[in-house]
Order: sequence, then structure tokens, then C-alpha cells
Amino acid sequence: MTRRPIIGVTVSNRSGWRIFPLMWLNIRLAGGRAIKWRAGREVDLDAVDGVVIGGGDDIAPTLYGGEVHVGVRLDPARDEMESRVLRNAFERNMPILGICRGAQMLNVVLGGNLHQDAYDVYDSPFVKTILPKKRVDVVADSLLARTTGRPCLRVNALHTQAVNDLGRGLRVAARDQGGMIQAVERIRDPFALGVQWHPEHIFYRRAHRRLFRALVEAARASTARSGQLEAAEAEARLNMPGAGAAFRDVGPTPPL
Repeated sequence: MTRRPIIGVTVSNRSGWRIFPLMWLNIRLAGGRAIKWRAGREVDLDAVDGVVIGGGDDIAPTLYGGEVHVGVRLDPARDEMESRVLRNAFERNMPILGICRGAQMLNVVLGGNLHQDAYDVYDSPFVKTILPKKRVDVVADSLLARTTGRPCLRVNALHTQAVNDLGRGLRVAARDQGGMIQAVERIRDPFALGVQWHPEHIFYRRAHRRLFRALVEAARASTARSGQLEAAEAEARLNMPGAGAAFRDVGPTPPL
């Protein structure tokens, strides 16, 4: 029996008790096995094959040269833990999936910065719900596009911060109607994909489950010392045989 790749998942000390079971389920459905990491507990990258940086509190703007605004809820211990996990994961050529805060932290660790209140910058519809009520448009020539097989997606939204200047080696993979960045991805190994929404809450929709599948396949490739992006692309081709057609005729394709 093939061993399930082990995925370390970072969560908040406040909300991890309810978020981690969803992460565990999504990673299990994708063929992996999840273990929970949180600030103040041991984090052992030798024990895992891939990493998920989960959602939660805002990231301290001091990490990217900004100033702290009044009323922002921060978690400095988690900031330090996740920054260290990401730096070490990159050193080990380990695949990464960033979710909401995790996508932002991925960008910051790679030298990018954030809009602290993105809705003051973009004319984007303000949506705050775990239900998939927000539309995002996926960049056609992206791994995210090939993974989900969709030109647009219906997603949830719980954030106020968003990616501003991109970190090293990242490109935009999705934006919302107002132009706000909603997903970023690396263009070379190691695999790293960050999405501004919470796919763990939308596991009943296949396109969102496939984000976890891409991570798990990249983790398999990492342990085999083979190409991670190549493995994620192969998984996309195998399971979405008609995906390319969706991008040739975007108009009538409903968001998923």
C-alpha cells in the first residue's frame, strides 16, 4: 500500500480546534495525512512531506515594513512560527499551500508586502462569509487554472488584508472583480500556491478539493526527488480531461 504523504498544517491557537478537522478531511480526501502545528508547540519539518499555512489573524505589518493600525488583531508568536516554517520549507524544497493568511505570509516571506485594508484600495465587492458567494477570475495560463479546470470560481471571503507587491518568484493566478489579487503561485519548484479564500470550507465542490490534491501530489514528487510542478500538472491533466476547453469559451461557463 502506498504511503500517504504527511502534511503539516499550521493553525491558530484560538480557532485551530474547529479548522483543523476540515483541513484533516480535505487532505485525507486528497490522499494525504494531516498533522497539526500551532505556536508554542514543537514543529518538526523532518516529520512531513508538505506544508499548509492556514488562515487566521492578520499578519503584523512590521514584517514587511508597514505600521500597525489600531484595532488589528495580531499573533506575533504565530507570525514567527510560520515565517520559520516557510523559510525552512523552501530550504528543503518542500511543497506549500497557503490559505488566506497563509497566502499572505507566503508572499511576505518571499519579500512581498500587503495591503492592510485592501477594500480601501480596490473597488471590490465586500464579502465576508464562509459560503462561496464571491467570484474570482482565474488567470488562464496558470497552474491554478489547470488544477481547478475553471476560468472563474465562486469562493468564500473572510479577509481584509491582501497581497500588494509580489514576492520573489511569484505570479498572480487569480483576481476578483475589482482587481484585488486572490491567488499567487510559484513558477518553479518547490510547488507553492496561495489562495485568498478558504477551500477547506468548500470541500463539497471538486475544484476546491483539487487544490489539496495538487499539494499531495507535489509532496509525493518531493519525497521521490522528482519535479513537483510537473507532478501537479500531470494530476491536473489526468483528472480534468476537458479542462482546456473551458478556457477557450469563458462566456457561458458558470463559476464553480
